[in-house]
Amino acid sequence: MMFVSLQAVYFKCVGKKTEGQSDVTNYDIPLQVILVQVNPGETFTIRTEDGHIQCIQGPAHVPMMSPNGSVPPIFVPPGYVSQVVEENGVRKVVVMPHSTEFHPSMHPPPPHVPHYMHPHPALLPHPPHPVYPPVPGTGEIPPQFIHQHPPPPSPHVYQEQESRSHGRTNFVQRDERTLKMQEHLKKRLKDRQASGHTNNKMNSPPSSPHKVQNSSNTNIQNGYGKGQQGAGGQIKQKQIGKTRGSPPADAEMGESDTESRKSHELFSINKPIVSEIQARSAVLSWNPPVASQDGESQNVTTETFMFEVAISSSGKNGKFKSIYVGEEMTITVPDLRPATDFHIRLSASSSSAKEIVSELASFTTEVCEPDPPAAPKVVNRTKNSLNLQWKSSNDNGSKITNYLLEWDEGKNGAFKECYYGHLKQHKLTKLTPSTKYTFRLAAKNDIGMSGFSEPLVCYTIGIVPPPPLPPRLTDGGVTWLSLEWSPPSGISADDSLTYILEMEEEGSDYGFQAGYNGDELSCTLKDLRRSTSYKFRIFAHNTEGKSGPSEVVEYSTSPDKPGPPSKPAVKGKIHPHNVKVTWDPPKDTGGSDISKYILEISESSPGSKWETAYTGSTREHVCAHLKPGTSYRLRVYCVGRGGQSQASDVLTVQTAAVPPGPCHPPCLAGKAKPRELALQWDPPSADGGSEVTEYIVEMANGDQEERRQSYRGQALECTVNGLLPGRTYCFWIRAGNKAGLGPHSEKAELTTAPGPPDVCCPPQLTCKTATCVVVSWESPACNGAEVNEYRLEWGQVEGSMHIIYSGPLLSYEVKGLAPATTYYCRVQVRKSGLFGEIAVVTTPASVPAAVTVLHLLEEDQTEAPLPLSTCLVLHWEEPCCHGAEITGYNIEYGEKQLLTVSRVTSHVLENLQPDTLYRIRVQAFNSLGAGPFSPSIKAKTKPLPPDPPNLECAVFSYQSLKLKWGEGPSRALIANPTQFNLQMEDRFGRFSTVYSGPCHTYKMQRLSESTTYYFRIQACNDAGEGEFSEVYAFTTTKSPPPALKAPKVHQLGDSICEVTWEPLQPMKGDSIVYILQLACGREVDQVYKGPETSFRVTNMQTNCEYRFRVCAGRQYHDSTGSQELCGPYSPSTVFSSQKQEPVSPCSDPSVDVVKSRGKALSDEQFAFLLLIGFATVAILFAVIIQYFVIK
Repeated sequence: MMFVSLQAVYFKCVGKKTEGQSDVTNYDIPLQVILVQVNPGETFTIRTEDGHIQCIQGPAHVPMMSPNGSVPPIFVPPGYVSQVVEENGVRKVVVMPHSTEFHPSMHPPPPHVPHYMHPHPALLPHPPHPVYPPVPGTGEIPPQFIHQHPPPPSPHVYQEQESRSHGRTNFVQRDERTLKMQEHLKKRLKDRQASGHTNNKMNSPPSSPHKVQNSSNTNIQNGYGKGQQGAGGQIKQKQIGKTRGSPPADAEMGESDTESRKSHELFSINKPIVSEIQARSAVLSWNPPVASQDGESQNVTTETFMFEVAISSSGKNGKFKSIYVGEEMTITVPDLRPATDFHIRLSASSSSAKEIVSELASFTTEVCEPDPPAAPKVVNRTKNSLNLQWKSSNDNGSKITNYLLEWDEGKNGAFKECYYGHLKQHKLTKLTPSTKYTFRLAAKNDIGMSGFSEPLVCYTIGIVPPPPLPPRLTDGGVTWLSLEWSPPSGISADDSLTYILEMEEEGSDYGFQAGYNGDELSCTLKDLRRSTSYKFRIFAHNTEGKSGPSEVVEYSTSPDKPGPPSKPAVKGKIHPHNVKVTWDPPKDTGGSDISKYILEISESSPGSKWETAYTGSTREHVCAHLKPGTSYRLRVYCVGRGGQSQASDVLTVQTAAVPPGPCHPPCLAGKAKPRELALQWDPPSADGGSEVTEYIVEMANGDQEERRQSYRGQALECTVNGLLPGRTYCFWIRAGNKAGLGPHSEKAELTTAPGPPDVCCPPQLTCKTATCVVVSWESPACNGAEVNEYRLEWGQVEGSMHIIYSGPLLSYEVKGLAPATTYYCRVQVRKSGLFGEIAVVTTPASVPAAVTVLHLLEEDQTEAPLPLSTCLVLHWEEPCCHGAEITGYNIEYGEKQLLTVSRVTSHVLENLQPDTLYRIRVQAFNSLGAGPFSPSIKAKTKPLPPDPPNLECAVFSYQSLKLKWGEGPSRALIANPTQFNLQMEDRFGRFSTVYSGPCHTYKMQRLSESTTYYFRIQACNDAGEGEFSEVYAFTTTKSPPPALKAPKVHQLGDSICEVTWEPLQPMKGDSIVYILQLACGREVDQVYKGPETSFRVTNMQTNCEYRFRVCAGRQYHDSTGSQELCGPYSPSTVFSSQKQEPVSPCSDPSVDVVKSRGKALSDEQFAFLLLIGFATVAILFAVIIQYFVIK
């Protein structure tokens, strides 16, 4: 590898923007571009404005600029010279070996770098001078060839050392564990350096005087290492195995790694091997990972690893792209860029080991022929020349030396060479005007020729073509015309011409408009108007311009078929045998006149065919010889120059109908009957063109008598009723349709059969009495049959009568009838089977009928309570009045006592004897007299109700009263028929029932003290409720005071204590006094009585037990004087005086003291203790919830 350095760099730009140059370049200052060529395997070093050093690896062209056009000084190693070459107006600085013949398109062979090289002036610190960066954005320097390098650490140059770089510098660490391990290794390394490197010196080989101690093993070339990092921080790189000739720092690093992995098994993988390197492909292979434990390497045979290969074409610190993931250990990398440096990184991973990354492997693809260039462009053209220009393509590592331009000589044939050289433009002369030429371009370098570019088609400038001949019409239609034309005379067939066809519509004000523009010699114009004349002219056009117009020709489109005429319409009246129709011309005539109309007619029945009824130019026609009452269909066609139109809408018309013809005379249908004849007939032979809708049958008793209609309908038979038996009648029939009635048929004479006698006339009815009627009737006409039996039907309902007589007599007496009742009757002659008319008769009125329903009302059925012991309530139903209104009733009871009442249905018998049996019956009467008595009923009065008992109070209390009445048990042990109702007066003075039952005692609860209550009582039994007793008054006593709580005792001295108790409020104004008792042993003494709530007890013995209790007393005044009512005593309070001497034999003070102290706890103290307990539990639960639930 060669090292080249540039002392000063000046940027500039030529007059116009060069290819690939950035937009930020200044266009105003005239600068000159100088390219420095860096060959593959070489490194070009530049010092930037900020003092840093940039290393550019070849192959690359570095554009430099200087204001004055001078070449910047280039410092090269010994044995190399710089040479300035000018190509296409651009100067290049090429560094080449001094002993090798230089060719701009060839790369010099890699020089041998000596093991030791004297410091070059370019490597020494430069004096202060303006420093400029390389030209930005020119596109000539690939970004992968620009790296930032620190200044060289030493002026010495050494042999290339084996790199142990991990190959993943400038990458973010994968996890925190790796960072921690690196920090640990750094610390261990510093500790060992501080201790004097004792162990390293003993275990490491001696240092070579030609080696530089470096912290990382890199390839040192031209004073700079390939593996050195850029401006970013470096990461520690692991050393694998023994490093040959490593400096002491490297030995220390390996030792620290070994110590940190003494008890761990780590995996490592060697970098991949690159073979079969081609211009666009290479073969990669690698070995499986190796496990190392305690410094010893072991092959891994049981693990299955997944390998990933990543490649970078932008240097070691560039972006890597994954190209393979799998288990294979040999792959072929395709689609590489020729003459490019690539870096390969291999990583392996398995289920039991983390990702293992190998060192970087680098290789450079071979050079090859250039890429196919882009198609050339025409920069200038005339009638006889074309000036072409093109751009260079990618040279793929070898400079493009020549370009090959081929053309078809304007003959559309095979390509031939027209230029071969290193220039990027070429001018062809002596060409034919207005001719098409095709070109293609290829590039050549030392490796070979590239493929051809896309063909370029261009034309030379020609002359304006002459006017062509007018277009010719080849075919035409209703809306289209097909035209063709010939090229202008004197024009070669190879000339590229386009044609513009213009047309003008007849009657249009727009003039000629373009209808076609193209290079064809024919076209079809569509969407034209029918039957319209168009004018046409054509122009020829080439690259030079447009010719003059051709002669104007005129062509017309064909007319279209006319539209259908309007629907035919009837004109005038429709006759039975002819009809006149008319129609209108079509709305769309198709662009031509209508020459004739065609009228077709057909019957509406299925299967009928259309027949032509008229052909002509007029628009009306009379269709004759039609059938009456027949439906016909009519339609019209029209014919023009475009052809025959579609048929019009169909008109359906029906001719007028005529009345039907005569029918045949009717005849009998079956046998003749005495009073009816069944007739039948056939339809007429001619229905008049309309369906027969009715038949009319007329009859008469003779030829001269008046005819009357006996039937009218659509049936072909009928039955004539109401005839007389054995008579001859004349019949006529006529048919009718919607047109009218036809003629009568011939007369038909038919005779009825003999029949039964006539029915009887209504009978005569005569009322003999109110319950007897005489019926008589007359004998009817016999109609030829003998009458010997009559039947009489009788009943109160017209539709429900029964036979009461059958015999030859003409009268009958009906008895046992109801007065004032309507009856119906009728008479039947047995042989005729028909009853006569119904006769109606009403019997005269009479006395009322007997009362059938009579009963006694119970107590709960009466509207108001009655004393049933002296009264009886009767009820009956009103009997039939027999035609005269009932005016009253007679009631007979007791010893035939008769009582008359008005027209009512109930009555109360009063002033009867209690507990007495009576026989009662009722009789109705009206204006005609009294009817019969009803059946007798027996009724008994009830006994008298009981008297009220005496009421007394058995037990008095301040909140209850126990009342007692009568003689008997307090509770009903057996069924007692007597019930008692006890009532008490409320505060409003009203009595309400407080008890109802058979008992003789009742206790009133929840009463007020010292209050007077008023009571009354009533006895009742089956006879009813008795009278209420007099009002009794009873008063409750005063209530004693309530029990007090146990008194509290407080010791004031050795023999003095104070006893306190809770006070009571005065009870209804009565004062309260308190009684305090003291018990010592079995002796109980009253020590205090008064209104105070405390008392001080003196002269108490020590070490003795005392019991105190207290009760309240109520003091009041009554009629007997001052009274006192004491309440119950409170619980006793045990008190022991303070213990000063041994226990007295009177009691055991130890237990009593404990009890006294325990009982001395007040309610407030007990409540306070409960509050403290609840608060503690609540705080405990809150802490538990906070700790276990929320967190």
